[in-house]
Amino acid sequence: MLGGIEIPFEKGLLGHSDGDALIHAIIDAVLGAAGEGNIGEHFPDTDPAYKNASSMDLLKKTVLHLSERGFSIETVDSTVILEKPKLAPYLPAMKEALSSVIGAPVNIKPKTNEGMGFTGRGEGIAVMAVCLLKNKKNS
Repeated sequence: MLGGIEIPFEKGLLGHSDGDALIHAIIDAVLGAAGEGNIGEHFPDTDPAYKNASSMDLLKKTVLHLSERGFSIETVDSTVILEKPKLAPYLPAMKEALSSVIGAPVNIKPKTNEGMGFTGRGEGIAVMAVCLLKNKKNS
């Protein structure tokens, strides 16, 4: 799973939940922008309730949590660093899936690491995300 979409590939991502690294990075970006900690504080991997959880469900809970605190997400920008598989064919579906939950545009930029480091060797993935929030209480 990546960006809420199942991507066929001989390797997968490991995690306590479904391991969707893109959604996890987006949750961290959104929570961080609101000063609300990180994914591990809200959905700890020590809690069996989150074992094999859908990251998309965790994102939905995060969006609701922030909305209850007066925040709305204006946009999300992310960078996914991996050698394979190529993500271009999946980007429209990923953006649609994420935008429909977030309620705002989501940009996803896939990059390779040109064969260097653990991502370049295909041993893992790296994802970075930032978001712009609006505090509805101060509008």
